[in-house]
Amino acid sequence: MTFLKDNAPFKGTGEKNRNGESLEEFLEGYNPKKYDNPSNTTDIVVVCSPEKLEHWGQPVKVLLVKRSNHPSIGFWAAPGGFVELREDLFAGAARELEEETGLKGLPLKQLETWGKWDRDPRWRVITTSFLALINGEMPVKAGDDAAEAAWMDVELKEEPAKEGFYQIWNLDLTCQERGISVGARVGITRSGNSILTQETYHLLSARGLAVDHGCIITQALLYLKERLERA
Repeated sequence: MTFLKDNAPFKGTGEKNRNGESLEEFLEGYNPKKYDNPSNTTDIVVVCSPEKLEHWGQPVKVLLVKRSNHPSIGFWAAPGGFVELREDLFAGAARELEEETGLKGLPLKQLETWGKWDRDPRWRVITTSFLALINGEMPVKAGDDAAEAAWMDVELKEEPAKEGFYQIWNLDLTCQERGISVGARVGITRSGNSILTQETYHLLSARGLAVDHGCIITQALLYLKERLERA
C-alpha cells in the first residue's frame, strides 16, 4: 500500500528505473523509515493593532500562549504545534491557532523555516512560522497545550551592531494588567550579495520565552516593518 491513492501525476516518462522497477513496484518496496524522519510544526505570530496599521511605529500587540507541558513548561511562546501526516502546513497552522487560542479564519502569511537540529530536546523538529494581522484585540481562550493566552504590548528596539552582527534587536513583550514581562535579544548575520542575501537569526538571550521564539517573533515583526516601510 502506497502513501497516495493516485500516483499517476508522478509517473514521469513511465520508464523503469535502473533496478528495472516501475513506479508502482518502486513504491511497494520503498521504506519511508530508511532515514530518520523529522517532525514538522507550525508557529503563528499574531499581530493586532488598535486601528488600521499603516506605518511602522504604531502600537501593536502580539498574541502569546503559556506552555503547560515540556519542553519550556511555564514559558511563553507563539501559538502552534505539530502538523498531522496528511495535513497541509496552512491547515495545520490554522488548526493549531484555533485549538490553542480560539482564533479562526485569519489569513496567514508563511514566513520562514526554522531548522536548527538542536532546537528541540524531544526530536528533530522543524517549524514553519506564519504571520497573521488583525485590527483590534480579539478575545482569546487558551486550550490544548496552552495554559494561558495573552495579548502582549510590543517594544522592538535596535541597538548598535557589534560582535560581528549585521543587526541586534531587543524584543520586549509585556502585559501590564497581568504582570507579564518576557523578551529576547536577537542578533542577525548576513551573507551573500545584493541579489541573494542569507539572513541568519541568533538567539543571544531570552527571558521567559520558549526555545527560539524570540527569533521567530522578531523575524515576523521585522518582516511587517519592511512591508509597511515599502507601502
